[in-house]
Amino acid sequence: MDARISRAACLALGGLFLLVPFSAFAQKKTKKPKPPDPKIENYFGGVFLIGDGGIPNGPCFRIKGRVTSGDFFDALKSYDYGSDDGTIFRVGTYDVTEFPDKLLLSLTIRDQLCSYGLQQVGTGGYLTPQEMSSLKLSLYWKHGVDLRPVGKIAVVNRSVDPIEPFAKDLAAELPKRYSWSYELGIASAGVPLTDSLVLIFRTADGRIAARVAARL
Repeated sequence: MDARISRAACLALGGLFLLVPFSAFAQKKTKKPKPPDPKIENYFGGVFLIGDGGIPNGPCFRIKGRVTSGDFFDALKSYDYGSDDGTIFRVGTYDVTEFPDKLLLSLTIRDQLCSYGLQQVGTGGYLTPQEMSSLKLSLYWKHGVDLRPVGKIAVVNRSVDPIEPFAKDLAAELPKRYSWSYELGIASAGVPLTDSLVLIFRTADGRIAARVAARL
């Protein structure tokens, strides 16, 4: 009786040891799921921005702009793996986390027809030099919900160009229209690439006429 029990125990233990290599082999065959391919974006030509504004009881206008810095943005790419690590920025094979020390902000502003969303702000008409000169531009860096003023800003270039009407034979009878262009140098040393550059246009009495942002 004891001999049979002892033999059965040995067989059971023998079977257990036979199973161990198979179990270990099965664990080696288990593959981890392949990480998803990242979503890649490039910024060739710079970071572009566009937005609409309106002066209360006055004209509406369109803002178009671009942020550049030499060839920095032409070589910049972002990699979003959809994980908690966030977005990774690279120039070539090097990871980068901050903007270059200086940026160039180029802006063009001209009047346009008021859209439905701005109808209660602007009532139409043309943007005059007097109205344009009354607008005040403030620049901010936005991190999350926090806004902090941009430091040093320098006017590199500015110009006012007349807009030719379609009906050139009636040009003498039509109100003159203009397009305003600006180039602003912005100090950006130490600013994270994840921050947004926010532009806020205010009227002489402090009301916001437009808000637009450039973001990666």
